Amino acid sequence: MRVPITHDHSVTHRRGNPNCGQAVVVLLAVVVLIAVVAAGVATLGVRILRQQQAQAAADAAALAGVESGQSAASEMAARNGAVLTSFRSSADGMTVTVAVMLEGESASARATRAP
Repeated sequence: MRVPITHDHSVTHRRGNPNCGQAVVVLLAVVVLIAVVAAGVATLGVRILRQQQAQAAADAAALAGVESGQSAASEMAARNGAVLTSFRSSADGMTVTVAVMLEGESASARATRAP
């Protein structure tokens, strides 16, 4: 007597590694994470650079201001790509405090004239 062979199509068997494809998902997640971290580091680096440039402009403006007044401070800030936003001189004119704005970053500096 022959027994007929039947196939049960409700259960399928995968050939090869059942975890195949999971590495691609993990790799993609790692690549996205690295890209996000790199973008954050780049943004932070640009902001630090702008802050340093603004500080250098403020320092130069304060030195010019203590020697030659507000117009010199404003001119020096402009030469450094910044805008003078504040100028204060002490009553005796020996100390000048300035604030500048450069590409969205602000900085301030103070200079004192030697007696």
